[in-house]
Amino acid sequence: MTIASAIGSSAADPAAVIPAATILIVDDEPFNRKLLETMLRPEGYATASVASGEEALAFIAMRPVDLILLDVMMPGMDGYEVARTLKASAATSNIPIILVTAHSDHSARLAGLDAGAEDFLTKPVGRIELWRRVRNLLRLKALGDPLQKHNQMSEQEVQECASTHD
Repeated sequence: MTIASAIGSSAADPAAVIPAATILIVDDEPFNRKLLETMLRPEGYATASVASGEEALAFIAMRPVDLILLDVMMPGMDGYEVARTLKASAATSNIPIILVTAHSDHSARLAGLDAGAEDFLTKPVGRIELWRRVRNLLRLKALGDPLQKHNQMSEQEVQECASTHD
C-alpha cells in the first residue's frame, strides 16, 4: 500500500485502509472475543482471537498482525504487561494496541499509555466507535510501515558496509 492510497482511502470503507488487515483480539472471556469479531468482520477485517496474554505473544511471534484489541484485566499476564512486552521489541513495537477495559478511571488510562497503548475503548464497546478507532490506527500504521521498512533496510546496509570494512 502506498502512502497516497492510505490517505486517500474512503472514510466510509475502513477495509480500504489495509486490505484484509488482521486484528488480534485478546480477552479471557469468550463472549467478548466473539462480540468483537462479529463487529469487525462485516467491515472487511480478518480477525484472530486468543484467551490470554501469553497466547497473544506466542501468536504474534508466529504470525504478524496489524492491530491488537487487548483486554486489560486477564488472569496471568494482564494487558498492561502484554503491551509493555510488545512495545519493548523492535519487531512488534509498531503494532497499534487498543486497550479494552471496564475501567473508565483516569489512572487506568494513564497506566495503559505508560505501557505503550495507543488508544482505549471502554466496555461495553460501541460498534461505530470501534470501527473508527480501528480505522484511524490502521491508517497511521499504513503511513508508518514504509518508513519502518526503509529504516530496517538502511540499518542492514550500514551493517553490511561496516562488516566489509572490518
